[in-house]
Amino acid sequence: MDIRHLIVFENDSIIAMNKPHGLLVHRTSIAKSETDFALQWVRDYAGMKVYLAHRLDRKTSGVLLFAKSEEENSYIQSLFREQKIKKTYKAIVRGYTDDSGVIDYPITNLKLKTQDAVTHYNTIRRYEIPLANYRYPTSRYSEIELRPETGRYHQLRKHMAHIRHPILGDRPHGCNKHNRLWKETYNMTTMMLHAEKLQMDHDEYGKLTITAPNSPAYTSVLKLLNGERVH
Repeated sequence: MDIRHLIVFENDSIIAMNKPHGLLVHRTSIAKSETDFALQWVRDYAGMKVYLAHRLDRKTSGVLLFAKSEEENSYIQSLFREQKIKKTYKAIVRGYTDDSGVIDYPITNLKLKTQDAVTHYNTIRRYEIPLANYRYPTSRYSEIELRPETGRYHQLRKHMAHIRHPILGDRPHGCNKHNRLWKETYNMTTMMLHAEKLQMDHDEYGKLTITAPNSPAYTSVLKLLNGERVH
């Protein structure tokens, strides 16, 4: 796999890729039949062992960071623990969100441990399209920016569902009716969550901002919301 078009940043210590929706980050027993993984793609691209510095859900696209050495990986992990790395996501959600807000709602992980979780958000733009949605003749959506203060399992997906603005295309946390509507009308099944930006203060390289352009699926949904034709 030639992934050069997916590489959004590289220097002597780190590599970042724009992970596509649906690509697993690493091998897992949950998906034993899968053969494609972001970690292996980047190792093949770099021609060396690289270390996964953080994770993204399989369904989420966007900035995924790798370290080129154990030492660099340890350093990056310390930055994450000290909250010196800031992540910014974009999402398309059901309904009209408030201009901004803070979601402070604990999340239970796969080991049934409940952890504090905080997410900040602000609305980028609101849309209303002529798509009948079972109850109304039109459908309303918002594009939002999300800034997680913590990094819990499925945090953004669960937090948006908690405030009744689930992410479009999310399963199982999203709205089944709207997900089905978009599948039947537009053949769209992709979850509209994108890790757009990662910012850090690096001891060697100073302030770094790594960004990933929207995925093709995300761009297509924005075009549909703007009333543009999508082929």
